[in-house]
Amino acid sequence: MISTGKIKSVDFYRKIPRDLTEASLSGAGLSIIAALAMMFLFGMELNSYLAFSTSTSVIVDKSSDGDFLRIGFNISFPALSCEFASVDVSDVLGTNRLNITKTIRKFSIGPDLKPTGSEFHSGPAFHDIKHGDGDEYAGDGSVSLTARTFEKFTHQHPILVVNFYAPWCYWSNRLKPSWEKAAKIIRERYDPEIDGRILLAKVDCTEEGDLCKRNHIQGYPSIRIFRKGSDVRDDHGHHDHESYYGDRDTDSLVKTMETLVAPIPVEAQKLALEGKSDNGTDNAKRPAPLTGGCRIEGYVRVKKVPGNLVISAHSGAHSFDASQMNMSHVISHFSFGRMIAPKVMSDVRRLVPYLGGSHDRLNGRSFINHRDLGANVTIEHYLQIVKSEVITGRNHKLIEEYEYTAHSSLVQSLQIPVAKFHFELSPMQVLITENQKSFSHFITNVCAIIGGVFTVAGIVDSILHNTIRMMRKVELGKNF
Repeated sequence: MISTGKIKSVDFYRKIPRDLTEASLSGAGLSIIAALAMMFLFGMELNSYLAFSTSTSVIVDKSSDGDFLRIGFNISFPALSCEFASVDVSDVLGTNRLNITKTIRKFSIGPDLKPTGSEFHSGPAFHDIKHGDGDEYAGDGSVSLTARTFEKFTHQHPILVVNFYAPWCYWSNRLKPSWEKAAKIIRERYDPEIDGRILLAKVDCTEEGDLCKRNHIQGYPSIRIFRKGSDVRDDHGHHDHESYYGDRDTDSLVKTMETLVAPIPVEAQKLALEGKSDNGTDNAKRPAPLTGGCRIEGYVRVKKVPGNLVISAHSGAHSFDASQMNMSHVISHFSFGRMIAPKVMSDVRRLVPYLGGSHDRLNGRSFINHRDLGANVTIEHYLQIVKSEVITGRNHKLIEEYEYTAHSSLVQSLQIPVAKFHFELSPMQVLITENQKSFSHFITNVCAIIGGVFTVAGIVDSILHNTIRMMRKVELGKNF
């Protein structure tokens, strides 16, 4: 059995009898300073232990979202009608998608950029429209309208169908024979002097520019169906007439006109149209755009290669006057990747304060063409994208974010003006990892602080005490 004496022999902290120790004023002062130093250094170490630290590295992109990238946007075009607004995507691999509609929504907007009604729905593709190529032009059958006579005719006939055209337009010239022939047939069947329920007319937009602007005509030819009492109003140009997007051969035009007239009694000169046409022409007629502006919002998925997102006026059966097109726009939102919740973004910025400042760099910016450079101005944006990924200390992926830089310019072009977003994704990604300090490391540092301060203070106290003793001995020697 081991005796207590042998156990005491391994005592590292042997006690000195109290009557053999001596307290001093200098030792008391050093003890107070040492205690304060220990408390200060302990607080610093605790703050360092609780604080977040990260390490940043650049690696080859290992995205979990595959080979495709989501582009979300909300852009307002004050001078582009939803009637022809098209969202197109192309890339260096040959992908070319035109007029994407599945994930896109359009709203007509006023000068204040606020929606003026419900969502604008696009109709069938314009390139499927049938034209009367075999029709021959046999003189004018439709009535030419001017700004002065337009209002008179819209109130005189229950149904007024107007062809807004441009003489230089290929599609207007292709429609002309069928239109005039159909107008002549309708005049013979519904004599304006005797019947007067319907009249076909035309407006030359090169001569009546203001009248065409009031009706928000941006593509030629545009066929509008005006019902009695519902022509262009004075309240910001709003109107509720319809646009015709059906076939343009003579038979189709005549059939549509007869369908419009059918519900109206012969005495319609005193009545406004209350009936509805049959389902045969529902797909050919849709409400005309309420205003000349359009807000386009939604998202598209693109391959992770250099490409372009282009928003422009597009149609396979209309012509556009490039000198009159204005692609000015205001970007409310433009980002890459999945939508990030505000709470998640706040957590990320708490961990990495400098992150999250460029994932929506274009938000709230306006790009206005004041025509200082002349007509045919294309607005281009060159975007370089880098992916950032944040991983917490528990190997939990907190966020995948795409940040980008943006450089924009106004470029004069000979073609139809567009708003072009050229994007290029870096093959590298930034990996930000949270570094957590272990509790054992914290305890070790605390012990080092306490032991170090205690030891240093003891050495200083010993040196100071011995120095004072020697000074006293020297003074005593001088006195004797």
